[in-house]
Amino acid sequence: MRRISIFGATGSVGANGVDLIRRAGGPDAYHTVALTGGRNIASLAQMARDLRAEIAVTAHAELLDDLRAALAGSGVEAAAGPQALVEAASRPADWVLSSIVGAAGLMPGLTALAQGGILALANKESLVCAGPLLRHAATTSGSRILPVDSEHSAIFQALGSEKLESVKDVTITASGGAFRDWPLERLASATVAEASTHPNWAMGQRITIDSASMFNKAMEVIEAKEFFGLRSDQIKVLVHPESIIHAMVSHVDGGSIAHLGAPDMRHAIGFALHWPDRAPLPVAPLDLAALGSLTFRAPEEVRWPALRLAREVMAAGGMAGAVFNAAKEQALDDFIAGRIGFTQMAPRVEMTLQALSGRDGFGHDPADLETVLHWDREARKEAAA
Repeated sequence: MRRISIFGATGSVGANGVDLIRRAGGPDAYHTVALTGGRNIASLAQMARDLRAEIAVTAHAELLDDLRAALAGSGVEAAAGPQALVEAASRPADWVLSSIVGAAGLMPGLTALAQGGILALANKESLVCAGPLLRHAATTSGSRILPVDSEHSAIFQALGSEKLESVKDVTITASGGAFRDWPLERLASATVAEASTHPNWAMGQRITIDSASMFNKAMEVIEAKEFFGLRSDQIKVLVHPESIIHAMVSHVDGGSIAHLGAPDMRHAIGFALHWPDRAPLPVAPLDLAALGSLTFRAPEEVRWPALRLAREVMAAGGMAGAVFNAAKEQALDDFIAGRIGFTQMAPRVEMTLQALSGRDGFGHDPADLETVLHWDREARKEAAA
């Protein structure tokens, strides 16, 4: 029986992963090693009971007693805190879904890679902050990293067995988020509630706001470079309001192969779960006649400066990705808390990159995880100043 773990099970991606496991037979088809979550203890405990997990872990140490109480009589072990997450990731599993949001997912992901199975990576921050470390860990252990972001799964599927040398460029699409059609002068007054509503996708609050600011897409641009070994100039972005084409690979012979599908994360998760095979998924089939048309437009840099910053991060290399992500997370925290406005997030990130770029070691790839975490801490301090 295939052993699986899901890190970030109570978030939108993780919950979709649990849904697919349940539909595929649950504990009769899969042996669930570990499920982890945040503060939604009731949901985490119910998932662990349903899938008969070995262990359930909350990231918050102070909630251990609550988790133990929720799991009483189930036979599921309860644990809490960052070290418990790492211990759970060290338990051998054949397939691990990494969907913890933010840099917090980096250590569990690296630990899971050391076990030699498949890491289904939805935590884009891992590759942005520490791509070389993840690739080295996978090579050392013989693990395989599979993309779970819809755009990178689409690139992976569209590439198939093609050689990278035949690729002219790739295009990832963006819905444009909540504010894609707002007058520019309104953006400064955008509220957290307005930024937390996505026109196409059902996602958590943080990634939904990142979609509105296009920071999510900026992270995906950097992730595409790290995942597929592409140059910065080979990665393009198109605003595609319908969110039907997720990515397109264009070849040197003038042909292009696009991946189309409904805006449903269960496709990318399910593809990674069943890879290299395909299996039926509870995803609505496309009805192109009903859609009628698909539309595209170039992204406006003045509306979405995060895309320009992503290009600068790729050009800088070294620790720029870790600084970019940490500053972005801090700026997002401050926006949600009401300390800064929506349009102040990108300038805060740019300021942090400029402030730290002159420090020793900024231009060098990370030697170890502690180096990444050091730059992460420094960037958060600078961004919060």
